Amino acid sequence: MKIVFVINVDFALYHFLLPLMRGARERGHEAIGICADGPFLDRVRAEGFRAIPVPMARNLAPVRQWYALRQLIAVLRTEKPDLVHGNMPISGLLARVAGKIAKTPKIAYTSHGFLFNQPGPWTRRALSLVLEWLGGRLTDIYMTVSTEEAADARRLGIARRAVAIGNGRDPDRFCPDPDARTRIRAELGTPPDTVVVCVVSRLVRHKGHPELLAAMRDVPGAELWVVGNRLASDRGADMDPLFDASGLGPRLRRLGYRDDIPALLAGADIFALPSHFEGLPMSVIEAMLTGLPVVATDIRGPREQVVDGVTGYLVPPCQVAPLAAALQRLAAAPDERAKMGQAGRARALDLYDEARVVGRTLDLLGL
Repeated sequence: MKIVFVINVDFALYHFLLPLMRGARERGHEAIGICADGPFLDRVRAEGFRAIPVPMARNLAPVRQWYALRQLIAVLRTEKPDLVHGNMPISGLLARVAGKIAKTPKIAYTSHGFLFNQPGPWTRRALSLVLEWLGGRLTDIYMTVSTEEAADARRLGIARRAVAIGNGRDPDRFCPDPDARTRIRAELGTPPDTVVVCVVSRLVRHKGHPELLAAMRDVPGAELWVVGNRLASDRGADMDPLFDASGLGPRLRRLGYRDDIPALLAGADIFALPSHFEGLPMSVIEAMLTGLPVVATDIRGPREQVVDGVTGYLVPPCQVAPLAAALQRLAAAPDERAKMGQAGRARALDLYDEARVVGRTLDLLGL
């Protein structure tokens, strides 16, 4: 079979869909990726996959979306795939509309988080709900990464047979690694006994960086490693002034985009992701597999990953004091960190092993 995987940007294709494309190829199918052009497509192509650029936009700009839809229809009519698999709210809707117009035999969709569950004007949330409901009418196989949002899809009539598939990472890549810990700390000049809090995410406000920077002021002696960058398609205010005014001085390490995330996580002691909204964050899975306790917000996605008081702590979103208290407690308790980290890795091995998640998804897609 020929399968076309559609997602918004090259970063997402590489980091989220490439394992699924590999799995489809291992089962004897042809996998093609479609997304907006960008440097990560070279990495996808380096593995022998075809990656077709279509100018996807991550907003509801009608003219740009109409142009992307027309190109997507043209690609599907040329490629004649047996299955089109859309991902993310806007690109996923375009993929399903294009698939229906191009008469693709089977249409699948994975939701990585509903826009109507995110903070914002009620008009935007209402429009999102309507579009999700309409998209559900075009979908043969409906999946979500979050269990809670699969229940939302069924409850709201978006997709009566929505299935939660989860997310996964390779436990052989993300695991406790004492040698990597020693090496990365030496590289960064971080003493062996310094407590390190790590966050891995795009540099956008809704990932909770303002609250995390403020909370770290109340965790004296600990370093904060901020890993990630801002995508060209990210919207909202520039974060640089916020980091510059953090007051953390040398305790703040802005590391940018890195390919050695497993080593950085192995070098850390606590993982934090105080997001305002999420789907089912990969970074939390990576941290759990590495044996780190996780401090995350009590929102859809993280609250089904983190067991409060067992594998880490859940705190209210957009609040500094509870976040600071959780970080303070873990920073002062190495035994508790170790115990929670071990419990987190065991949970991640059970629920978020990449091979199992990919296999389950491919089975649902009929591949």
